[in-house]
Amino acid sequence: MAERKAIPAATRLHLFAAASGHCQRPECLDALFPVELGGDKHIAEMAHVIPHGDAGPRYADRPEGDFDADSFDNLLLLCPTCHTMVDKDPDAYPRQLLLDWKQAHLGNLALKQGIKAYDERGQVREAVAAVLAENSAIWERYAPVDGAEFEYDPEAEAAKAWVQRVRSVILPNHYRMQAIIEANLGLASDEERRTFAEYQEHVRGLSERHVCGVAGRASRFPPAMEGIFA
Repeated sequence: MAERKAIPAATRLHLFAAASGHCQRPECLDALFPVELGGDKHIAEMAHVIPHGDAGPRYADRPEGDFDADSFDNLLLLCPTCHTMVDKDPDAYPRQLLLDWKQAHLGNLALKQGIKAYDERGQVREAVAAVLAENSAIWERYAPVDGAEFEYDPEAEAAKAWVQRVRSVILPNHYRMQAIIEANLGLASDEERRTFAEYQEHVRGLSERHVCGVAGRASRFPPAMEGIFA
């Protein structure tokens, strides 16, 4: 059997962004950077909807023709418990059900987190401002460029604290803020939409570096985000 290649970093990044850092089984939705592990280590597993090779869970549902089992469309992020569950009982968890989970995931997660569409801009601002404030406080203390306690030593405690907080607090906050804004884009101005697009690129860069381990060209946090919906 041919040796399986590693799933590309771009695909892994896309999966984490689409999952917003949570298990995509709707009855679970647990955080994939669990607090009990310190928040800096993820437990996510990339689950194949259709397996590699000529056998395995849901193999009978394999589409005809060329098919890439490692494509984004054939993968979803699950916690280890849910991954084991869906592969041990493929009849109970067929291909279309798993794809439906993935499609509905952000809506399910938003419902669990209390994210919704608001009637007024001020309500959106209030929801976003709380997230911005927490991330800003962590940035000011630990960030590698401007943080007051950062030391230019990757083994230093402050440097380790920065990485831990990016994974356990800052990135989950970014995913949450993206969901809030996406649910309320109808209240945004054209300029705010452009700012949000820049912000999404910033979050992609952070995810690429801190989740996928790829030293990409992360863009700076757009200053205009500080006043979005104000």
